[in-house]
Amino acid sequence: MAKVVTCRTVDGQTIAFVDEIIGSGAMKDVYFSPDRSYVVAFYKSPQDDLTRERLQMIAGRYRESIFEQIGGDYWRNLFCWPTAILEHEGRLGLVAPAYPGHFFFAHGSRNHDMLGIRGKEKQGKWFATASLRNRFIDPRELGDWRGHLFVCLRLARAVRRLHMAGLAHSDLSYRNVLIDPSEGWACVIDIDGLVVPGKYPPDVVGTPDFIAPEVVMTSHLARDDPARRLPQRETDLHALAVLIYLYLLYRHPLRGGKIHDPDDPQRDERLAMGEGALFIEDPHDPCNRIRRSDVRLTDLPWADTDRLPFTLTGPYLAPLFRQAFVEGLHDPAQRPSANDWETALIKTLDLLLPCPGSRCEQKWYVFDNSTQPCCPFCGTPFPGLLPVLNFYSSRQAGQFRTDHHRLLVWPGQSLFLWHANSLIAPNEKLAETQQMPVGQFVFDEGCWSLVNARLPDLMDLATQTPVPLGGRLALSDGQRILLSREDGGRLVVVQMIESK
Repeated sequence: MAKVVTCRTVDGQTIAFVDEIIGSGAMKDVYFSPDRSYVVAFYKSPQDDLTRERLQMIAGRYRESIFEQIGGDYWRNLFCWPTAILEHEGRLGLVAPAYPGHFFFAHGSRNHDMLGIRGKEKQGKWFATASLRNRFIDPRELGDWRGHLFVCLRLARAVRRLHMAGLAHSDLSYRNVLIDPSEGWACVIDIDGLVVPGKYPPDVVGTPDFIAPEVVMTSHLARDDPARRLPQRETDLHALAVLIYLYLLYRHPLRGGKIHDPDDPQRDERLAMGEGALFIEDPHDPCNRIRRSDVRLTDLPWADTDRLPFTLTGPYLAPLFRQAFVEGLHDPAQRPSANDWETALIKTLDLLLPCPGSRCEQKWYVFDNSTQPCCPFCGTPFPGLLPVLNFYSSRQAGQFRTDHHRLLVWPGQSLFLWHANSLIAPNEKLAETQQMPVGQFVFDEGCWSLVNARLPDLMDLATQTPVPLGGRLALSDGQRILLSREDGGRLVVVQMIESK
């Protein structure tokens, strides 16, 4: 049995670890604590004073600025953040929480766990390509499209929080993000390499497939060359856009059929990811489209961009993909912020419809604003009566303007406080009571109704009839409903769509 080693961190905490390596990467060896509630990771090689100072700031002041503020507990699920540093037998190390259990594979891979991944961490790479998903991952681990949207939402929030603190990850990739699509969770790891512009430079240039074009283009220059571009906030935003595209469409946005140099594979790769990078679905230049002859059957239908174009992600995400991979691909200042992605993902989740197709693997899709909505993944039409709530919020007393935000009503759908008031955002600052539904939608005898759970001002404006708590309001086409009289309170205009 491996022995237990006890030592002290730099700030005086007593910690212990089992002297048995449970994981080893390029830079660190990792050990479990005796109760497996945290890990201790030691660097394999000596680190300079700047690295020591960076780690002390990450485990100290930067950690406190995120976790000891309002909503700080929320981030414990989205970051595996170092809590202390230590030195033991001449090696520098750090202490960090162990990953929650849902970030480990419970079912292994297909065909009797041929890859031996049962019990291993759910690195995002396993879920990012159609081929890996179809060939290896147990269907119980895959989740559905709604779960992937929640993964992207939580990832965008984590990046937004880093950037608000003046930090950049510098190596955001599917190797440094754990995801659980079955529950919709994401966790950013490898926090010890955070970049502080002007103070702590990046240790690495990033992971291939996620390195921004400007970094690839200047990677041949000396590190201190003024023209050399290094990882920073804007390169995080490129990597974030790539990750969201991968997790929703299971293909890489830049890896198409264009050959830049048929005689030199390395130069061809540098051009494809750098100077010559081109979106595979660029609306102006089709020369980098994926060629059917280049893909495996297990990559389909996702590699077929005519069959499943990026526009299926809906009216909020599709423009951001254009912004990230057309306007912002070679102009970092044009890239969508993490907050842009967060807002678009929240609105997209409100536009989701459950697919009635029993064999549909994705189970959810974005409403396409048509009178005959149909699942793009399996082709099953949505049957019956579909209420669409269009939100308007008050800017001045008695005046409402569109919020360009809609809520699709389906069996089991709920109304929340952030739907009733535009000044309330569904983020980490919400109190537990604010996360409870304020209304429920029910379908009974061919009619849709809104059951008032917690809306004291709910009113049908056409009849000026208030709806008491616990009361029901039948929904009809063109109906105007007041949800709240408070500042930012919303008005709803109901649109009824009847699919045949």
